[in-house]
This record gives sequence, C-alpha cells and structure tokens, in this order.
Amino acid sequence: MRDYYAGVLSKLISARLEAGLTQREVSLKLGMAHSYLNKCESGERAIDVAELWAICKVYKKPMSFFAPDEL
Repeated sequence: MRDYYAGVLSKLISARLEAGLTQREVSLKLGMAHSYLNKCESGERAIDVAELWAICKVYKKPMSFFAPDEL
C-alpha cells in the first residue's frame, strides 16, 4: 500500500504543476495552511477523501486521475 500511496502523491504534485500553481496558491484556494499542503504532498500527512475532492476541483482533474494504475 505504501507504494500505491506514493503513486497518489506523485500524481498530486504533477497535477498541481500542470495547473501552474504553487503550494501557497493552492493552500489559499482551499483555505488551509501552506505547511498543511506541504505535509500532504510529502506524505507526512494523509489526505482524506474530502480534501482530495476539493483538490480535484482546484486542479480540474477527476478523482480517477489520482489513482495509480496498479496496486
């Protein structure tokens, strides 16, 4: 599962970069602390479904984008 979650985090970062946004910009859009998003992207903090849904809206990506192809 650890490798699977690492794939989710990799896609989380790539989606932010594709959207042309910094962590700080995303944090402001979501109303969260910059350090919170940084910890999510680094794997120090798990992302829950509601947070991922909100991130999907900011990045204009479907939830399925963040699911790695294999477990």
